[in-house]
Amino acid sequence: MSAYEPQADSPFRTERVSRDEAPQFVLPLVVRMERAAPPARTDALETAARAVLTLLGDERSQGEGAWAEAVRDWQDARIRKVVRRARGAEWRRAEALDGITVTGKSAEVRVYPPVPLDGWPKDLARLQVSGTELEDPEPPLDPDPGAPVLWLNPGVTMSAGKSMAQAGHGAQLAWWELAEPDRAAWREAGFPLSVRTASPARWRELVASGLPVVRDAGFTEIAPGETVVAEGGSRFCPLPGSRRP
Repeated sequence: MSAYEPQADSPFRTERVSRDEAPQFVLPLVVRMERAAPPARTDALETAARAVLTLLGDERSQGEGAWAEAVRDWQDARIRKVVRRARGAEWRRAEALDGITVTGKSAEVRVYPPVPLDGWPKDLARLQVSGTELEDPEPPLDPDPGAPVLWLNPGVTMSAGKSMAQAGHGAQLAWWELAEPDRAAWREAGFPLSVRTASPARWRELVASGLPVVRDAGFTEIAPGETVVAEGGSRFCPLPGSRRP
């Protein structure tokens, strides 16, 4: 096939499938957005992606761990992620809830075990989703060729919050592609990765390359379609089609 095609029952397909009949869950992420020191956009996207991977790789999400059942229920349905923003006392309340805070260069993102779609904890449900707009003070550097790159579709305009969720989807597809030894190596290295926007020509190459592609179902903000391609890095994450030395 010319591009990575999710299984017929994939949570990333846009048409209605059997996963839609299962109870629906969502993975909450909260980004810290202090007025005086908002994070850089690219760092927030990369930190959100690493937060998703950190939760997936946490022992509480495995086997009989405290979060394992919630993670299984979430992955059995549509893979939804919602990013909300918090500052000050809101952030302190969000940090008090069971979860993991992942810190980037300027960003802090807290990820929580999945919750029912209509069952958000009170202190998270009151947080705002819209208005998560961020900028990069300087153009991002070229990505590390030895670490995975999550390429954003240059033809789709998304808020920072939506982009953070999509980067998380891409990271999750990358995780699913790996054997356990590769997952362990990536986890032990701290989940190095980059998030960048592809050029139009590069995007066309990526979509046709056989690499994992996120096809957003279009529940929020954008129409259904392709948003992210996950390209593996030679050191930690040898995904199908990744370049090797």
